[in-house]
Amino acid sequence: MSNTKSIKSILKRCVYILLVYIPLFCLLTSLVAIIVLKFVPVPYTPLMALRSIEYRKDTDYHIRREWKPLHEIGPQVAMAVMASEDIRFIIHRGFDWKSIRQARLEHAAGKELRGASTITQQTAKNVFLLPHRSWVRKGLEACFTVGIEWLWGKKRILEVYLNVVEMGPGIFGVEAAAQRYYQKPAKELTAREAMLLASCLPAPRQRNPLHPTPEMEERVETIEWIMLLLPVPEWLSKAENIIP
Repeated sequence: MSNTKSIKSILKRCVYILLVYIPLFCLLTSLVAIIVLKFVPVPYTPLMALRSIEYRKDTDYHIRREWKPLHEIGPQVAMAVMASEDIRFIIHRGFDWKSIRQARLEHAAGKELRGASTITQQTAKNVFLLPHRSWVRKGLEACFTVGIEWLWGKKRILEVYLNVVEMGPGIFGVEAAAQRYYQKPAKELTAREAMLLASCLPAPRQRNPLHPTPEMEERVETIEWIMLLLPVPEWLSKAENIIP
């Protein structure tokens, strides 16, 4: 009888550790990571590690990245990326429910399912998670999305996104992309160069801003039109710097 009670006690303790202590530890660790990365540059991301593994046999492959604060990136690229990836970035709270509903309606009508991830969601995924699709990852992404919206704010989210987003094979961040493709800082890019970089998303490894396809040119026109309509946040800089 005592042995049975002992086994039950051990099992109960294991279940308690599994269902309480481990989730609590993960929650606290994630919270600490979010708080720390609100103030310091993101040193490395899971996607960078994954790409290094995928290209491990390619001796020419190496990661290019150069962290820049938002004011050194400039508003041109920032507005182009928002116009390309998330036109409601300033007004939503992490999730663009209108785009999600529209994507579901289009899928129900027989069209190919398109992504409706916001810049906040993409930042959460890029900084904290691997890109593999699963319900578990989507759940974690949602948690991190809420966390960074609450603790970081829009300015920091956009700054991090622009510094970690994949912009080509081994190229992470718009500063590295500007240096790689145009041999100049992101802040000095022309409006067209900024829009061409933004048009590479969300397929940066298949697209090259120096060799735009007809699809990319069409996307640039759309980005330019949206940029003219999008309000420029006060924290992003002066509106006259957008599309001369």
